[in-house]
Amino acid sequence: MVDQTIHQMFRQTVERFGDRKALGSRQDGAYHFYTYTEVWARVSAFRRGLWALGMRKGDRIAILSENRAEWAIADLAAQSMGVVTVPIYSTLPAAQVQYLVGDSAARILIASDKKQLAKAVEILPNVRTLEYVVAIEDPQKSLASLKIELPEEQAARVLAFEEIIQKGETTDLRDDEIDAVAASMSPDDVATLIYTSGTTGDPKGAMLTHRNLLHTGYAVREITRIDENDVFLSFLPLCHIIERTGGHYLPLSVGAQIVYSDGVFAIGNEIGEVKPTVFLCVPRLFENMQEKVAEQTAKLPDRQRKVLQWAITVGEECVRKQTDRRPIGPILAIKRAIADKLVLSKLRDKVSGGRLRFFVSGGAPLNPNTFLFFQALGVHILEGYGLTELPVICLNRPGQERLGTVGQPLPQLDVKIAADGEILARGPGLMRGYFGKPEATADAIDSDGWCHTGDIGELSADGYLKITDRKKDIIVLANGKNVAPQPIEAHLKESLFISEIVLIGDKSSAIVAIIVPAFDKLKAWAKDHELGLNDFAALMTRAETRKLYKDELDRLSIRLADFERVKRFTLVDKPFTIETGELTPTLKVKRKFIAQKYAGLIEQLVR
Repeated sequence: MVDQTIHQMFRQTVERFGDRKALGSRQDGAYHFYTYTEVWARVSAFRRGLWALGMRKGDRIAILSENRAEWAIADLAAQSMGVVTVPIYSTLPAAQVQYLVGDSAARILIASDKKQLAKAVEILPNVRTLEYVVAIEDPQKSLASLKIELPEEQAARVLAFEEIIQKGETTDLRDDEIDAVAASMSPDDVATLIYTSGTTGDPKGAMLTHRNLLHTGYAVREITRIDENDVFLSFLPLCHIIERTGGHYLPLSVGAQIVYSDGVFAIGNEIGEVKPTVFLCVPRLFENMQEKVAEQTAKLPDRQRKVLQWAITVGEECVRKQTDRRPIGPILAIKRAIADKLVLSKLRDKVSGGRLRFFVSGGAPLNPNTFLFFQALGVHILEGYGLTELPVICLNRPGQERLGTVGQPLPQLDVKIAADGEILARGPGLMRGYFGKPEATADAIDSDGWCHTGDIGELSADGYLKITDRKKDIIVLANGKNVAPQPIEAHLKESLFISEIVLIGDKSSAIVAIIVPAFDKLKAWAKDHELGLNDFAALMTRAETRKLYKDELDRLSIRLADFERVKRFTLVDKPFTIETGELTPTLKVKRKFIAQKYAGLIEQLVR
């Protein structure tokens, strides 16, 4: 059982590993690092600066920033004085930022660059509790470049991050009073409010304690080795519960190194440069990595392409037998050794950096073909499952991965399947409740402490969990047939021409679909067929395009029951995005929003 606060955990790490590299990022073409001792010095100064501003135990600080050292410093400073952090996705528009800052009653909003600062100063006069905006990058230069002139009263409430550090370094304030607060804190005090993604309504602030946040790290260390020699490449936003617990507090608890990514366009090079041992992400990135390998393979000379495809096929055959607990056999083992020597080892180093111990995938279902691909290369990809409310529930163990499952429950966590198929879970990671929403809390956590996940699943005899759908997403057709859309959508997205697909049909006679094309692939196809690209919206309605997508749906629906097949569909000419509202910050589809936005189209389809 975890019996520490985050502050206690971090101070122990500093004492043990003070001289080791802690937080790093690329600056001016080279990687620069803070040691654990240097991080603590900045954390200590920042918390004194916050104390001088009047922040006290139980107050709230919102952080609107990409992953960077200042994010970690602000968070650790808050945790060392009982202040609750409220992480906010940097991709959110100002209106949604205002909702989260207002709902959490945050007193300070920390903003990273000028883009985030613009949002922060826009909402500053509109949130009653918000006293200060703290800009990580120079606020005067940022505001000047944005041509924003603030009234004198508001300008005085915009401070620089380094100004808070300097205030803490030069103040006469002694640490005794703050240390006394830290000593009085309990592992069961609330450490953070992490807001749900809002797929089913307004976001709710999950109140997570120090114990909740640290449990994942301690449990993972019981099932696999993680120590000071590990290097974590931090790509998934720290607002995401997987990255917060597994890519932030876990490495900080063992003295490991964290390197912050510059984003999706840099990640390919970063994996080769940083050579991480652990990398956490959502399936979409892993699927993109697989697609890039496929694209590069297609460009190879015929003989090389056939050898590579043979090697991957041999690797996948081994993986299937291993996950089914069947012997590989001597002939296949020899083929696997040859394939590895000729092809797989080189490809493995290219996609993983050369010293990766495992990828971790969570946040959405992992495509089985992507799992097979990486495992075939010899790269462990561990699919897991958790919620904002209960960070990591299940995880596949290295060397014991099972295709199509999210693994077994973490130590000290209990999982069971309710009579209606819903997954229930409980344990030390479970949130205290939703901030200011006792009724929603009671709906989520029953009197016996079971969290009702809202997911439908199956549990094998040896404890492997398989997610089959979301409880609220189940489509009930007019004839009473139940259709689970998520696994069907995941399968149909195996088409190179489909980027997103949402199945609709509740209380209707048949399943219909909203399809977002894979625009690059569709453009290339249209060019090959000399259909013209001057009017892309018109291309969506052409008979040739409609036939392409019908053929793709038919090809991938062979194994589906007739009532599960898409009978009618429409193509949309713009991608789903966070900004336009179809996706959550974690890139999950907002079904309710899409159903409302495309209500007219859907009504025509279901007639």
